[in-house]
Amino acid sequence: MIKTALLSKWHVHAQEYAEEAIQNEHITLTHVWDEQKERGKAWAEELGLTFEEEIDNIFSNPEIDAVIVASPTSMHTEIINKAARNGKHIFTEKVLAETEVDAAAILQEVEKHGVKLMISLPRLSADYYLYAQQVVDNGLLGRLTTIRCRLSHNGSVPTKQHPDGWLPKHFYDKELCGGGAFIDLGAHPIYLTNRLGGKAKAVTARFNQTYGHEVDDNAVVIVEYQSGALGILETGFVSTGSPFQLEVYGTEGTLMIEDGAIRIKSINLEDGWHSPSAAELPTNAPSAMSQWVSEIKTGEKADITHHDAYLLTLINDVARRSNEEGRRIENKYT
Repeated sequence: MIKTALLSKWHVHAQEYAEEAIQNEHITLTHVWDEQKERGKAWAEELGLTFEEEIDNIFSNPEIDAVIVASPTSMHTEIINKAARNGKHIFTEKVLAETEVDAAAILQEVEKHGVKLMISLPRLSADYYLYAQQVVDNGLLGRLTTIRCRLSHNGSVPTKQHPDGWLPKHFYDKELCGGGAFIDLGAHPIYLTNRLGGKAKAVTARFNQTYGHEVDDNAVVIVEYQSGALGILETGFVSTGSPFQLEVYGTEGTLMIEDGAIRIKSINLEDGWHSPSAAELPTNAPSAMSQWVSEIKTGEKADITHHDAYLLTLINDVARRSNEEGRRIENKYT
């Protein structure tokens, strides 16, 4: 069994990770730590686990094999580096870190100490993404020209039930989060377009603060790829009823994904639009946590990679700078 500690309930997905860990036959949850003591104590009591007030005691405990990190983004670098140095395997909420420099440093520590690191990028396991990658790899769209990915919700929109929106207030704390909608919800369009588009050449970003928060709640980013294709990444906390959309355009065809609806048109197929049957769609890949467990137990390389985690942080970092400086920024990294 992989004896695992939960590090913080700060992120909205923390409870989901705890539940998935409980359901995994190879994981045993043992401890909880939280930067907010009372929240951590309550969570530990709810789950029947031991609350540890000092995080360093988690790292020094030889009985603990791994940690699940759902802390504020601003704490990721310190927590993950300490976990790696103490030989703990790490599962973490996105993003890996606030800056490219910190992400690179984390990955160096992970490699140096031989621990297994997994970042939660769930849509890379979804059948629709796997189908899109298959379509691109098989050349059905020809040369890619544009990838548009949109993921938005209404978490910041005031309602009678939630006058300040339904997102927790700490999601608007720039010091804790490192940003707003783009660094959090925008992570999904980033890693999906990274996979489909290839190496990024330049980034241009525009962030808005619709409701006056200190972080963005609406964002559009243009990524120029070395292949010549353009990526259009859209996200926000201020759109009601906005579907998830992934559109891939090429010289020989178009792929349109909107929530559960998938259709493709290509000169390499019969005329007209086609919707793949369930049998034609790839099977969902194992979840990020399942891949993490498999890598710990067998050494089998996960489909979600350290490079995915690095590039996610990289695009976030460059987009932030582009918005702050009001200019297009060329990517000097790979």
